Formats: sequence, structure tokens, C-alpha cells
Amino acid sequence: MARVKRGVTARRRRKKVLERASGYYSSGSRTYIIARQMSDRGMVFAYRDRKVKKREFRALWIARINAAARLNGTTYSKLMNAINEKNLLLDRKVLADMAVHDAAGFSALVKTLNLQTTQA
Repeated sequence: MARVKRGVTARRRRKKVLERASGYYSSGSRTYIIARQMSDRGMVFAYRDRKVKKREFRALWIARINAAARLNGTTYSKLMNAINEKNLLLDRKVLADMAVHDAAGFSALVKTLNLQTTQA
């Protein structure tokens, strides 16, 4: 039975970690053990923040829709309720984009939903 020489395999594994850690401060990018710890920690943050990013964008879209809705004499809640009742396939991303880049179109949408109230 021949012995297994692991030089290539181990080097490849370490090299992969060091490449992933390139750009880290000090020994974080040069020392394998520290680089592995920092890289693992970074990957945990990356996994978590992919979910946080979705949360933050949804909150931003809701704020933009609400601001535009109030300019048109209604509220976010009433607008979304009317859109859901009419079964319109407009998600928050599209509505927020419309509110920012096409204010006239957003106003027309609110008018077609009969949501405008008198502004005090």
C-alpha cells in the first residue's frame, strides 16, 4: 500500500482561503489560520446581510410609496389595499420606481383607484 502525499491538496485548500481573504488587514490576508478565521466570519456576515438587504430595500420602497401616496391625498395602507382588491400585479419595487421616476403615472394610478381625498 502506497502512502498518500497531500502537498498539492493542502496547498490548493490553503490557497483558496488566502485568495478569499485578499484585501484583509495585516495577517488577515497573509497567515492561513487568521485568514481562515476572518474569511469564515466574513462569509457568515455575507450570508446574513443578503437577507438584511432584502429587508432594507422593502422598507425603502414602502417609504417612497407612502410619500408619493400622501402627495396624492391617500396613505400607503389605503393604496396597497386598493391595489390588492383590484388584483393588480404591481409589486412594491415597481410602485416605488414609478413614484420616483414617473410621478404623473403614479398620480394617474391613484386616480384610477378612486383614492384621492381632499387634502387639508
